[in-house]
Amino acid sequence: MLKRISLYLLITLILAFLISETPTYSNAEQPFRLAIHGGAGVILRENLSAEDEKAYHEKLSEALQAGHQVLKNGGKSLDAVETAIKILEDSPLFNAGKGAVFTSEGTIELDAAIMDGASLAAGSVAGTKHIKNPISLARMVMEKSPHVMMVGNGAEKFAQKQGMTLVDQKYFFTKRRFEQLQKEKAKESKKTSFLKTQLHDENKFGTVGAVALDKIGNLAAGTSTGGTTNKKFGRVGDAPIIGAGTYANNQTCAVSATGHGEYFIRAVVAYDISALMQYQKLSLKDASDKVVMDKLVKFGGAGGVICIDKDGNIAMPFNTPGMYRGSIDENGKITTSIFR
Repeated sequence: MLKRISLYLLITLILAFLISETPTYSNAEQPFRLAIHGGAGVILRENLSAEDEKAYHEKLSEALQAGHQVLKNGGKSLDAVETAIKILEDSPLFNAGKGAVFTSEGTIELDAAIMDGASLAAGSVAGTKHIKNPISLARMVMEKSPHVMMVGNGAEKFAQKQGMTLVDQKYFFTKRRFEQLQKEKAKESKKTSFLKTQLHDENKFGTVGAVALDKIGNLAAGTSTGGTTNKKFGRVGDAPIIGAGTYANNQTCAVSATGHGEYFIRAVVAYDISALMQYQKLSLKDASDKVVMDKLVKFGGAGGVICIDKDGNIAMPFNTPGMYRGSIDENGKITTSIFR
């Protein structure tokens, strides 16, 4: 009898210990968030009509709402990022997709990248001329090929093999962008320094991007751009360069950048923000401010970033007069801004 009682007590004690060591789980969902941008640069209130300003706010809100719906329904952060960016790519307001700027040869060349913070998988494309939504092709590269980056004709051949329909260059034509090209060519003819013309005209900035945190805590980032007006020689900026204009890591943050691409590449801006958080334990705000408002400024680069960390905090620092930007929280509250 005593042996039975002792065995019973022993089993009871073991069960009690195991129960006490079993983690408890909350039914509360991870707060999901989405932030987007539509480019940074010399965006001055006096140069933007009330009608145009309203149009930008409405399109940013539309992209945020679409991405939010994806997250609200339990979709992946990657899906939300792609969804939001496609809306911006389809708008003539932004320098990506339909609203992309012209190269010096009068063509459109598009770049894009996307990255999954859970697996660190990434895909990017550069120099495409017939892809309506480069962000979707970048995702195809990530998910349906062993590569990270594809460029030019090769990227478009891959797109066709994946069933993507190519569009004629005429699709991308907008009168506003064509007039910008003519102005840039006229200004260039009066300058002697090609480097100065290409790298120090802040009016050329323009990119779209999105960062998201989904309900299960996964981060993602994406960026899409037409590059710079009057760009030459197959120039590629920071947007499709993983770690420069686009980066995501569940351990730290997701980042999408816009600005002087050459400087963002050399400063490895997106990854640098993540690295400061990981190795120096800086907060998202401190890390992004340090890179954009200090390091880049001293380096001579101008622009901004949108970023979100694994806890749902959002930071959107920029060192230019303006940046088209916005965010939405899990409750559907939208904030959009243009000027400083």
